[in-house]
Amino acid sequence: MASHQIPAMKFAKIYPLLVRKAERKNRTQQEVDAVICWLTGYDAEGLRRQLERDVDYETFFREAPCIHPNSAKITGKICGVAVESIEDPIVRQARYLDKLVDELAKGRPLEKILRK
Repeated sequence: MASHQIPAMKFAKIYPLLVRKAERKNRTQQEVDAVICWLTGYDAEGLRRQLERDVDYETFFREAPCIHPNSAKITGKICGVAVESIEDPIVRQARYLDKLVDELAKGRPLEKILRK
């Protein structure tokens, strides 16, 4: 998928895919939510509202209360591209989220995923 398409993707359509990816590896929806809330600053109610509003990724990240300052510590590749080298902030944040859920699905402890 071209990176210019990512901001227009509906978060409510991607969210169940992120949850399913984690659940296939015996992780929980609550852990996925914790990762999303850590990255974006949304609380559980704010996350639920964004899902109900059916916002796209661009809106989801632009309206995020506070992108976590430690998100810059997220490194690695998604789809062969180093996340830290992505210039578009919305695409980079979407890929950060992908990377965090990948780490969750690979069994990494939540404390390490959240860069504590």
